[in-house]
Amino acid sequence: MDILYQIRARQDAFSAGEGRIAKLMLEDVGFAASASLEELSQRAEVSTATLSRFARSVGCRDLRDLRLQLAQASGVGSRFLDPAGKPEQSAFHRQILGDIEATLRQHLSGFNQRSFGDAVKLLGKARMIHAFGMGGPSSLCSDELQVRLVRLGYPIAASHDPVMMRVTAATLGPEHAVIVCSLTGLTPELLEVVTLARNYDARIIAITLADSPLAQLADVVLPLQSAETSFIYKPTAARYGMLLAIDLLATELALALPDDNQERLRRIKLALDDYRGGPGSLPLGD
Repeated sequence: MDILYQIRARQDAFSAGEGRIAKLMLEDVGFAASASLEELSQRAEVSTATLSRFARSVGCRDLRDLRLQLAQASGVGSRFLDPAGKPEQSAFHRQILGDIEATLRQHLSGFNQRSFGDAVKLLGKARMIHAFGMGGPSSLCSDELQVRLVRLGYPIAASHDPVMMRVTAATLGPEHAVIVCSLTGLTPELLEVVTLARNYDARIIAITLADSPLAQLADVVLPLQSAETSFIYKPTAARYGMLLAIDLLATELALALPDDNQERLRRIKLALDDYRGGPGSLPLGD
């Protein structure tokens, strides 16, 4: 049950006493979840009997169930219960840029050159590479891995569907590599397919939080760092850290065989110019 939604949805039907209880709980979920019944009664200026009626009116079995639901609601984090105020538009734009710049610097300082070297060696031995990711940024970044590596001559396929990832993992062996993208390292489906792939001795590279369950399953970790702020209305800046990791990895792979990759990139540029035209400074892609 989403108890806060249930309370908000019924506000017009509450009695005066129940309305005071609802206002108290919506304004201070943490207090409502931890306070004693006596403290709740005093703060809302109602009787315990009114509290019991309120609990039943919002769909709870009793006061104990209500307090449990409130405790669960308060667990989502204060920034989603009482978010920072909306800044002026110019400050809003500057804040997004500032968060991106800070995230990139934070991640660059946290990366280890040896980890990227280990990833290059692992991928260089792979007969086939699979990029897995679920969710918004992680799905996009697994696709980005395919775009970046295929033009360097690496056989790679991206997948986001949990069933297809499971099917793929069941076909792997020691000659295969899996690159897994996850901002949290907690997604159950990803953990399951990585465990399955490891059972068949596939090698795992994880772009994720260093202390996450996914990182514990990987042979090589390109570590991400949390980049959340109290301003909840903008997308997470952590995805720029993931993109930076991919850029660094792709460049390391390109420089591992510079002559071969120069020729591949030249061919791609020639094919694209013939297809779309345009000046020579256009990117290899669109």
